Amino acid sequence: MSKPIIGISTCHEKQGLHYYHQTSEKYISAILDVFDAVPFLIPSMGDRLDLDTLLDNVDGFLFTGSYSNIEPKNYSDQPNENGTKHDAKRDATTLPLIPKAIHAGIPVLAICRGFQEMNVAFGGTLHQKVHEIDGLNDHREDDSLDLQGQYDFSHSLNLVEGGILASISSEPNPHVNSVHWQGVATLGDGLEIEATSPDGLVEAFRVKNAKSFALAVQWHPEYNVSNIPFYKAIFQQFGQAVNTFRGNK
Repeated sequence: MSKPIIGISTCHEKQGLHYYHQTSEKYISAILDVFDAVPFLIPSMGDRLDLDTLLDNVDGFLFTGSYSNIEPKNYSDQPNENGTKHDAKRDATTLPLIPKAIHAGIPVLAICRGFQEMNVAFGGTLHQKVHEIDGLNDHREDDSLDLQGQYDFSHSLNLVEGGILASISSEPNPHVNSVHWQGVATLGDGLEIEATSPDGLVEAFRVKNAKSFALAVQWHPEYNVSNIPFYKAIFQQFGQAVNTFRGNK
């Protein structure tokens, strides 16, 4: 049997005079490092992309992080906050694709912006700037540090008993990195919390009645995935679900 195909979301970015569809190499490498699959980059073309054909040919979806944020018009009537970067073409691609993929029973792993996209796709709302919300901590990276420092452990997690993450973690309060501005304000319909940070912010959730693996995490388990058992276990669970889906096709 041929290898499973993992669809990976991309960002729509202008470089020079041209637009590109791109993602960070660390997401692609995490797939190749942890399980045997073929990464496939999904262009952010909005309604020009034939989602049904895509769904027929992909065995799993990885919705990635990004420097951009979801436009607030997709989840509220709030104006855009100053100093935030948006990507309307990515919004137009991922927000309809996520529920379609989950409804079709295709395994989904969503990370950072992807986590926020999944919440919005299911009717949830976001804080545009978590660091300005009373009672919540600053979850942004420290720009004065090098890459390793920015992605080093930032805080612990409170895992929900009986959840996916609790079942794969070797410790009750694993530590994770924290590299984000936005965060969950209200949880979407049919989503169930998997983990929270010490300040109470939702850090992970799953789709409660999904036919297959459908997990979203706010941190970045793809970074240094081979050397951090908790991060690796997340991708291994995703890979197992992908292989099961592929085998049942």
